[in-house]
Amino acid sequence: MTKGSCHCGAVTFEVEGTPDKAMECNCSHCQRKGFLLWFVPRARFHLTSGTDALQEYQFYKHRIRHQFCKTCGVQAFAYGNMPDGSEIAAINVRACPDDVDIATLPRVAIDGKSF
Repeated sequence: MTKGSCHCGAVTFEVEGTPDKAMECNCSHCQRKGFLLWFVPRARFHLTSGTDALQEYQFYKHRIRHQFCKTCGVQAFAYGNMPDGSEIAAINVRACPDDVDIATLPRVAIDGKSF
C-alpha cells in the first residue's frame, strides 16, 4: 500500500501497490509542472480525506480530470479513462507518495503532445 498527500496534508490517499515505473509525459501540462506519473486502475486508488479541498482542472480534450488542493495548489492525482474506457488514476509520484524514491523508478517517455 502506498500512501500520499498534497503538501499541506488536506488531501490524502492510498493506492494498492507500489510504483514500478514513472511515466514522463511531454504534453504542455505535464512538462510545465514536471510531473512523473504512475497510472493505476481507479479501483486501486482510494481518497482518504480532502474531497472538499479539491479543485478540478481540465484542458484540451478534457479527457483527464486533474485534481489539485485548493489550499496548497499541489496536484496529487488525476482521474481519466484508458482508450478501452477503463477508469484510471494518475498519481503524481514526483510530489506526492510517501516513501517512494523516484530516483530508483525507470522513466517511460510518453508523447502526450501527439494525443
